[in-house]
This record gives sequence, structure tokens and C-alpha cells, in this order.
Amino acid sequence: MSKNQPNIIFYFSDQQRHDTIGAYSEHAKELNITPNLDKMAKAGVKFEYAFTPQPVCGPARACVLTGRFATQNGCFTNGRALKTDEKTIAKYLSSAGYDTAYVGKWHLASNDVYEWIQDKKVEPTNYRTEAVPENLRGGFRYWRAADVLEFTSHGYGGYIYDENMNKIEFEDYRCDCINDFALEYIANDNNVRDEDKPFFMFVSQIEPHHQNDRNKFEGPDGSIEKFGNFKLPCDLKNAPKTEPDFDEHYANYLGCCNSLDYNLGRLVAELERKNLLEDTIIIYTTDHSCHFRTRNNEYKRSCHDNSIRIPMIIYGGAFTGGLEIQNFVSLLDIAPTILDVAGVALPDDYMGKSLVNLVSGEGWKRENEMYTQISEDKLARCIRTEKWKYSVSSPDNPWQKGEAEKYFEEFLYDLENDPYEENNLIDVPEYENERKELSGILVKHMNRAGEKTTVISRK
Repeated sequence: MSKNQPNIIFYFSDQQRHDTIGAYSEHAKELNITPNLDKMAKAGVKFEYAFTPQPVCGPARACVLTGRFATQNGCFTNGRALKTDEKTIAKYLSSAGYDTAYVGKWHLASNDVYEWIQDKKVEPTNYRTEAVPENLRGGFRYWRAADVLEFTSHGYGGYIYDENMNKIEFEDYRCDCINDFALEYIANDNNVRDEDKPFFMFVSQIEPHHQNDRNKFEGPDGSIEKFGNFKLPCDLKNAPKTEPDFDEHYANYLGCCNSLDYNLGRLVAELERKNLLEDTIIIYTTDHSCHFRTRNNEYKRSCHDNSIRIPMIIYGGAFTGGLEIQNFVSLLDIAPTILDVAGVALPDDYMGKSLVNLVSGEGWKRENEMYTQISEDKLARCIRTEKWKYSVSSPDNPWQKGEAEKYFEEFLYDLENDPYEENNLIDVPEYENERKELSGILVKHMNRAGEKTTVISRK
């Protein structure tokens, strides 16, 4: 393996709050939820302010794989397949000599959004519980995955498919079993990996996502006893909405996060056993956060930090020394970072920047402004600065349209004085100048993402 081409593991959880990790939260550290991630943060680099460009599962994954916003790659809601000609990071890395592997939840194979199918007159496809065809796997070779893992499994037991479309069933705790497939790839006892090549493996766990058909979070047995003495985070404790469900679910949610950490530790141990750790870069993050029905009737799809702020920790290569980065970073920075460390030239259409430049202090010039597109619950756009959160929404159908011609102002928060976003200032006359300035910043980011110049109005 070339020293300029390290192995790369992208470890992706689903719906994980940043404050479930001890490196971000003293209470999480006291509960010892994530000892392995805490160790990784001390040895690597922790990004204090990381955000998702789309707080929903499929679109966030599409952003990671393509380096572009969801409206640019076409996957702006769940139920939209990633186009077969999309040049994903797996395809770039394969061309550069990497072996590629995908394990876990895919969520980018099915076209089953009724409004879109009807409008575009395309044939619906549904691989939620079926094997994903090779041309819809984004260029990954080794494959141990299901399109929508929560449809093929529960906390304990389920099935996925391999690259030959064979069903593989499992019985134990899901997070452990998905990780076992990643360990199989690293161990290579069955010659599933080309050891003459560096590898890129995308591990897409579903924990701590809620189990849709059971309407609950399913931690490992014993989670309630282990984490029942949790302290509720302030953004949930002081939440303005009156129908949250964190009291009955939070201990199991933390149990899921603890299981993710345990399995990351198993993976690192296997890399050490195979003498691969020094040649491997590990990226740990999630697709979006979780507000436990405090902002809408489900868990994400809102502009608030407990929907869009995520953990991000990287270890290996340039990412060492226990750095804590305060600059705003995004899931859109993942694709350029991965290609950069692999020595692959970055495409001109990438919306993010390589985080190598940030940790090295070279060539990083970007304002602390984070732009997020929101779909499904509503068609919305938001901008977050160090001080402000400003969000607008449209009455248009959020499942049918990726963008709107006209938006209405909906939220304004002073994050310096209101970090838990309890006091919406959007209708306060004294903040008219701030709204106008933030509106201009928002439109600038929308235009950069290829969206048309739009009209933003008062409600």
C-alpha cells in the first residue's frame, strides 16, 4: 500500500446527538457512554461545531457520498434513489486503486415518493426489504447492507444482503452484528478484501435511530438499568413543545450510543490485531441529531441545533494531537477530506472543503456560516452563524419540490443569549436589520447551491 494512500473508515451513526459523547459532554463522560470515542478525540481531532446540510437520513447520506447538496444530487427527501451515473467517493477511490466496502444502512436505492413519481412519470422502485442491485450501490464492491435497515431488522435480529444479493440473517443485537460484517472485511479470513490495495469502508449503523414499526428506541438489554440516572439535556428539559417522548426513551437511546462506542472499540482492536491502525484514518460522525419531538411531531427535520448539530471526530494521518476545532464544519466537508487524504484531485463541483487544510492551518478561508436545507416536514432553509439562527419556510409541498420561489420568515434566535433556542425573535420589530442581513447571507448560500434567487417575505 502506498504511504500516500491510507486506509479510510467512515463510521456513521444515525440520529446521534453530539452530547451523547463524553468528549462533548461532562455528563456523558460521567456516565462513561463513549470511552472509545473519548480516547479517539484525545488522540485525534474533535470538531466542536459540526453540522448536517440536510437533517434526514437518505439526503444526508447522499450529501456525504456526492459532496453536493441534496437539491444538487436529487436526493432531497427519503425515497429518492441516488442516480446511477452519480460520481460517488467510492467511484473516485476505486479509480484511484482502492478496494471499497459498504456495511449497514443504505437508504438510497428506492424511488417511492408518490408525488415525484407521478410528476416525473418514472417507474416506482422499492428495495426497502429487497436486495439492492449492483448499479444502485454507489460503486461499492464489498456489500453487506439493506436499503432501509429499520425495515429489515429490529434491535435484535434481522437480515441484510451481500454483493451477490444473498440474504444474510442475524439474531443478536443489531449494532454488534452490523459491526461484525465490518470486522469480517478487516480480518479478511475469507479473502473478501484485496490486501494489495488500500481500502475505503463506509460503516452505516442505524443506532441510535428509533425503531419505526415499534415507535421506540431499542438499546441493548440492560440499557435502562445502566443509563436510567441520566440528566436530561437543557434543550430538551426546557423545550417549548409539550409532547416530547424523551422520558420513556432516553436511557435506551444512550444504550444505543454506548453500543456504537463499544463496536467502534472492537473495530479499532481488529485494526491493531492486523497491524493496520497506523495506516488507517477513522472518521466518526452521524447524519443528523435528535430533538425527541420537541420541535415537530418526530425527531429531526427542523432548523434547530438539536436537529442539525452533530458530533465529528477524526483520527489518523494529519488528524492527531487532540486538537479541538472551533470552526464550523459540515458533512459536505467529508467527501473532499476523504479524496484529499487518498491523493485524489477534488472535483470542481464539491460544496465543502478538505478538513486537512483546516487542521494544518493552510488554505482554510471560510466564514462560520452553516447552510442547511430542510425537507419532508416542511420545505425550509436556514443559516446558522456564531450568533444567529435564521430560518425560512415555504407552503409548497416539501415532498414534491426541492426548492421554492418564495419563502416566509419563520425563526430567528440569538444563540449567544438563547443557546437552547427557546425565544423566537422573528416577529420582534427591533430585529429588522438583523433579519435583512441574515436574509442576504441565506440567499447567498442558496445561490451557491444552485438554487434560484428567491423572495423572502414576512408572514
